[in-house]
Amino acid sequence: MPEQHPLVDAITPLVERLNAQLVPPGDARADDIPLVWEGEPVVAVRLPAPVSSPAGAPAATGSTGVQGLLAEVADELGGPLDQLSRHDKQRAVLMLEARGAFEFRKSAEIVAEALGVTRFTVYNYLNRAR
Repeated sequence: MPEQHPLVDAITPLVERLNAQLVPPGDARADDIPLVWEGEPVVAVRLPAPVSSPAGAPAATGSTGVQGLLAEVADELGGPLDQLSRHDKQRAVLMLEARGAFEFRKSAEIVAEALGVTRFTVYNYLNRAR
């Protein structure tokens, strides 16, 4: 975008945190969210596609952020999270904590399911690190 609109400046940190993308209004798809300023479209927000859970079930509503972080960590650690060693699962929990995954609602449950452990185990991993 040649000239940065103040609205774009204001929302960029939020869009990046959501792992979303800003697109010019002319390139917007039907599922993008147009942002209008004084009656004129300024930019559209393209949300990331939901990531499926390891079992193939759709991601829980509102958990796209956690699911996206889980996918990133799985890629970095080289495989499905539920197939990692205990040591690597502990590393995964620490990586997720560093990225803010546990700021999301019900994140401990989502992480536990992805790792194939209990929520109690996730809390134990967090407490050991602290």
